[in-house]
Amino acid sequence: MKKYAYIGALGFLSVITTEFGIIGILPLIAKHYDVTIGKAGILLSAFALVIALTGPFMTLLLSGYDKKKVMLTSIFLFLITGVVSATAPPFWILILVRLLPAFLQPVYIATALSLAVIGANPSDKNKLMSIVFSGVAIAMVSTVPLVSYIASVCNWQISFVAQALVSFIALCFICFGLPNTPVREKKSFGSQLKILRQPTFLISTAMNFFMIAAWFSIYSYFAEYFITEKNIKESSVSYLLFLFGIVGVLANFIAGKLLNKSVTFATLLFLSGTIIIPIALLYSDKSMVTIAIITALWGFLYAPSFLNASTYMISSAPNAMEFANSLATSFGNMGVSVGTFLSGVIISSFGIQYIPWLTISFGTLSILMITLRKIMEKRQRNK
Repeated sequence: MKKYAYIGALGFLSVITTEFGIIGILPLIAKHYDVTIGKAGILLSAFALVIALTGPFMTLLLSGYDKKKVMLTSIFLFLITGVVSATAPPFWILILVRLLPAFLQPVYIATALSLAVIGANPSDKNKLMSIVFSGVAIAMVSTVPLVSYIASVCNWQISFVAQALVSFIALCFICFGLPNTPVREKKSFGSQLKILRQPTFLISTAMNFFMIAAWFSIYSYFAEYFITEKNIKESSVSYLLFLFGIVGVLANFIAGKLLNKSVTFATLLFLSGTIIIPIALLYSDKSMVTIAIITALWGFLYAPSFLNASTYMISSAPNAMEFANSLATSFGNMGVSVGTFLSGVIISSFGIQYIPWLTISFGTLSILMITLRKIMEKRQRNK
């Protein structure tokens, strides 16, 4: 149902604003707390790691509860995180309070997607899922660059106030716009866990992990890379993030249509960016026009990554949609955590100029996983 999909997208916007709004202000936070940019990156990687480790279990645990109440509780935790972070607490408390909503982030996504496609025709499901995932692209064009801009003209604490406000608005829409949806028939844990014995699903999971690790090994340090390697001013980062996001909105719309035609082709098309973008960053000049072109292409190829990952994994396990979605979110966030962490190590040991090579490495592995799944599916058909 489109109404539910749009409300789910608004909540997703809140989720992404909190999780990734930190990217544009990491240099400011590192400066405020007098820590390295790699240590400040823990605010992103630790969040993602909690999602990766607890997501599937939390989704299974809460799968029998009213979907509306689950979504409300999830977004309420994001609201609390924004409020507390705005007080500039000690760094260790800032890390801890960032972890709170991470426990329910994949639960929210899986629940919002499930609610959006209830009663929908199979041909419309990918479109409805793309509407929910449009919250990611809209966040990239609006709230993520906005909080970066606010931080550059005011201070980074105010940017967390803006994040809290977004969460509050989403909370209101969920509260008054969605009906109560009690679960009439709860699926058994065993019926959902069966997908873990499917080789094609496991390969799809590995593809998801490598793809997201590829993107976030460099996207997590978006601001720092452009400031350090391309001599971009801190105040210009928000404009680049805006361009990145606005192209991403278009990409998400196109991806939804392409996925209805061919999940594998659409996934490979956008995945090619994990090779193209780092090569462009490595060998391009420092002119603003060139940087703007690369940023626009980057935003186009990156934006549908989570939609592609979820759809690709669900295509190998259509009968366990919520659990498959939670695994997609968890392993995607494990990719965020690993990509961000390894890039932080490379930055500390060798320099930020080398992290595009890590993106290429992970991107190549994800393409190999898609190839391996195609081979296995072909063999299964020929049996």
